[in-house]
Amino acid sequence: MECKKDRNLKNCNCSYPGCGNKGICCDCLSNHLASKQLPACCFPNDVERTYDRSFKAFAKAWKL
Repeated sequence: MECKKDRNLKNCNCSYPGCGNKGICCDCLSNHLASKQLPACCFPNDVERTYDRSFKAFAKAWKL
């Protein structure tokens, strides 16, 4: 499968400056799920900037 990194970057809202997975969604998702987290794209921008990518933060952000 071909990575569409350039296209993915247009929609990536990750604000972490040192992230090496920006635009590489499969690696990003694998990395975050391994840490029991979700990637930036699952969060509204204001919540994403807190860097709290926990499932609890996700539920709170979307009021689940």
